[in-house]
Amino acid sequence: MSVSYVIAGILGLALLMVVHETGHLLAARAFGMRVQRFSIGFGPPLWRHKARGSETIYQVALIPFLAYVQIAGMNPFEEIDPEDKASYANASLVGRISAIVAGPLANYLFASVFFFTALAIGGKAVSTTTIEVLDGPAKTAKLENGDVVQTIDGQRITDWEDLRRRVISSGNKPLDIGVLRKGKALTFHVTPITLEGQSKIGVASVPKKVPVTWREAGVQSLIDPANVVKNLVIGLSRMITGREKPQLSGPVGIVKQTSEFAQRSWTEYLAWLGILSAYLGGFNLLPFPALDGGRLAFLGYEAVTRRRPNARVEARVHFFGLVMLLALIAVVSVFDVIDIRSN
Repeated sequence: MSVSYVIAGILGLALLMVVHETGHLLAARAFGMRVQRFSIGFGPPLWRHKARGSETIYQVALIPFLAYVQIAGMNPFEEIDPEDKASYANASLVGRISAIVAGPLANYLFASVFFFTALAIGGKAVSTTTIEVLDGPAKTAKLENGDVVQTIDGQRITDWEDLRRRVISSGNKPLDIGVLRKGKALTFHVTPITLEGQSKIGVASVPKKVPVTWREAGVQSLIDPANVVKNLVIGLSRMITGREKPQLSGPVGIVKQTSEFAQRSWTEYLAWLGILSAYLGGFNLLPFPALDGGRLAFLGYEAVTRRRPNARVEARVHFFGLVMLLALIAVVSVFDVIDIRSN
């Protein structure tokens, strides 16, 4: 893979982090909080800048994992001046909740920008009866990639959903599938098998791109982020209940995937960044220590009980969560590197 595509993958992931932290920064400033540092990465800074008249230091750090915004008063181990109105610790509950929610919300909203741009430039993918042959009955019957399915048992197939419906309703009875291959009509005898509770023959649709209006792109770009978050919730619930095996990727694996989409086309690259951005927004709202959702859990406790949790206890919980998160990232990244080197 070309170095330029790898750079595109790294920059894409960095952009999502910048969007996330910018959300925190803007909300904090909107409620009068003092933002001391805006950092992409951890560790010693490679580059830093502080604009004249600004209290915020912008920097890019050595360790390029994650990013953070340092807001005055968030660290419970620092001295808090009760008269400092620009401190997070002295801000209203609404202000503190807004500063935390703004990061995931920025990712969620920006996902729509990615989806809209991808749709406006490249159009939307529409399923066709041109097939990609997977492992299964179709491959055994000698169907090939690029075959266009025209009939099943002599009845005309109108679209992919029609094809899918007829296979599912077959009850695994043998089917005569008529296809067009390089201008030549051929018929194959295929017996479906039951997979995931449905009759299947082992084919996938090869989609084609069709232009969309700006209105259609706008509507779809609002729907797609919601679908990503819904699938995230469904996937997590299936993993928790043991119905699905966990599939994890660290920064290395995500950069690799992003680079592959960049290599395919700009529209697929932008659509993938939309998926990642919405996923990042939803994932960060999970009530896990060190994530934004973990902080919101403590703020929720304050909202219900009308009293603040012990700040030092909360800090220790988040520190423990951060250590666990970084350890998981390190382990998954090792497996990502091994997987890349083995391919």
